[in-house]
Amino acid sequence: MTPTRYAFVKANWHSDIVDRALEGFCELIPASQVDVFDVPGAFEMPLLARDLASTGTYAAVACAALVVDGGIYRHDFVAQAVVDGLMRAGLDSGVPVLSVSLTPHHFQETEHHMAIYSEHFVTKGREAANAALMIGKARAAVAA
Repeated sequence: MTPTRYAFVKANWHSDIVDRALEGFCELIPASQVDVFDVPGAFEMPLLARDLASTGTYAAVACAALVVDGGIYRHDFVAQAVVDGLMRAGLDSGVPVLSVSLTPHHFQETEHHMAIYSEHFVTKGREAANAALMIGKARAAVAA
């Protein structure tokens, strides 16, 4: 039997923006079917995603974060590590692990950027929900 629950992991860095992805996700998948988990930042998402996917409880695990240049580290290094880790979690567990992680080259905490990225996260959350539903159907067809 295919699980009908979904896990949604979100990083707390820039949570005012990142949380919007959950809103978009729940436009297509009812909130009653979504378990939400918070992690400190993007770097912690792959480990929890792997743990959640390995439970057999979830049809898919979606992970959301905004990885920006913090000035003291290369954000592209963090972004690559996170995406690689999420992919590995999905491949190792056999459960789709989806990234709703954005890595803008230029992000400033201005009203303009906050509005742009907040709205974009709603769209990305909706796209992740659609991907979770589509990959579930595709895998079911392959298994049939």
